Amino acid sequence: MSVTTADVVKLRHATGAGMMDCKNALVEAEGNFDRALEIIRERGKLVASKRADREATEGCVLAKVSGDNKFGALVVLNCETDFVAKNEKFIAFTSQILHAALESKPETLEELKNILLDGRTIGDQVTEQVGIIGEKLDLSFYGKIKAESVVAYIHPGNKLASVVGFNREGVDVQVGKDVAMQVAAMNPVAVSREEIPQTVIDKELEIAKEKFRNEGKPEAMLDKIAQGSLQKWFQESALLEQAFIKEGKISVKQYLAQNDKGLTVTGFERYALGS
Repeated sequence: MSVTTADVVKLRHATGAGMMDCKNALVEAEGNFDRALEIIRERGKLVASKRADREATEGCVLAKVSGDNKFGALVVLNCETDFVAKNEKFIAFTSQILHAALESKPETLEELKNILLDGRTIGDQVTEQVGIIGEKLDLSFYGKIKAESVVAYIHPGNKLASVVGFNREGVDVQVGKDVAMQVAAMNPVAVSREEIPQTVIDKELEIAKEKFRNEGKPEAMLDKIAQGSLQKWFQESALLEQAFIKEGKISVKQYLAQNDKGLTVTGFERYALGS
């Protein structure tokens, strides 16, 4: 049975696969469009299984907020090479996933993967794209923030992004952007020192003690010296205590107070490729 160019174009539009892949699938399916569609998808799963042991360390990191600015999402779609990561179609596909997250507001990454997009789950579509692109893909991260105001920031190049929530509506655009950039640039552990898990604090104390022990400090003084080191670590790791990157003489907390005395950060999500 002959395959027309119109059929090939239709299949390509439906799957995103290359023209020859679409033509071969239609020939194998003897012109049956639905069967050809299945063949393309089956090949995607086959390629995905063959590339399962490959490393997907490149990718696209995107973040965005909902229309009412009360929900923000951050998604990461990994691939193997920077060439694919910069491809417009790959970025557009990641953007589609992000849009679905904003629309459905899933609680977990698995829930996001199970959202239907054009009649198929996002997870299945990622697998299908492996066959089309020829690289391992992995939807590896999904973060969300719900707050009175949410601001998103994407660093140029789509390798680093952040989403930050605030306790008040109508946060000044520049203030929101400044804090989102602070989170992206300075990678805080938590909003405040009170939110840092005790296990993390204990580990930092042990690291400090071992460091000063190796420097020959008296054993009896190690606890006191380590506590001093911990205070400095809090100032580097707790967002509100960090030095504000655009004006190092004040903290993020002081910067917020300068703009609105009651304004504070309620939470954040951040992701950087390679970190």
